[in-house]
Amino acid sequence: MRVAILCSGGKDSAYAAWWAMMQGWDTVAIITIGIKGNDSMMFQIPGTFISAFQSVCMNVPWLPVESSGKEELEMLDLKNAILGKNDNLNAYNSIWPEHIKKNQNLDLFIGKLKIDALVTGALRSDYQKTRIERMCESLGIISFSPLWHKDPLEHMNSLIELGFEIKFISVSCEGLDKEWLGTSLTKDNLSQLVNLSKQFRFNLDGEGGEFETITVSGPHMRNKIKCSGKVCFKSGRGIWEIEEADITQC
Repeated sequence: MRVAILCSGGKDSAYAAWWAMMQGWDTVAIITIGIKGNDSMMFQIPGTFISAFQSVCMNVPWLPVESSGKEELEMLDLKNAILGKNDNLNAYNSIWPEHIKKNQNLDLFIGKLKIDALVTGALRSDYQKTRIERMCESLGIISFSPLWHKDPLEHMNSLIELGFEIKFISVSCEGLDKEWLGTSLTKDNLSQLVNLSKQFRFNLDGEGGEFETITVSGPHMRNKIKCSGKVCFKSGRGIWEIEEADITQC
């Protein structure tokens, strides 16, 4: 089966990419939506360019999609990209951070995607899953969401046990402070996260936008992404702004 992975650069889409690999499927492309606006009901905003480095580590072409984040246009932008109607090179240049050096080994996907299915990291958002399924149905392809309704603690534990290195790049809820930004998920701080999620009543897996992540290594990646950044935190919200990123040996 020929598939594409809808990838934000975060933990859930990285798991979805690994899952597709474990099925023995042919991953044709990594698709990333780059939001140029300030908000999106569907897609992650910070750090999504990291998925380009992930695609290099997976030896899979990268298909960047530029979108304004407007609700009525997001899925149309994705659909047009799959159909080969978008200018992928322009999208690449538009959504790429100016201060981040582009990787010379990046394989930019050009043209129409010939796939049987789209694999996503959707967890529990019916809004997200339903819209993707409708789009896939209109294209005559299948939608797979291997993490759908997976127990949050089981999911977070499995990421650690399988060897994913996950970094927190944004926090936006009571209970999570600037100390989390730029740190990697470990067994020790997962226990802390569990306690905080109970105390402050937020989703352990970040499904409600309480935090966002990037994946810098995993069992599906041949190499590791090395990155550095700075913490920006104000009024209970914060982001780890990536200043440098490159690929190194695992």
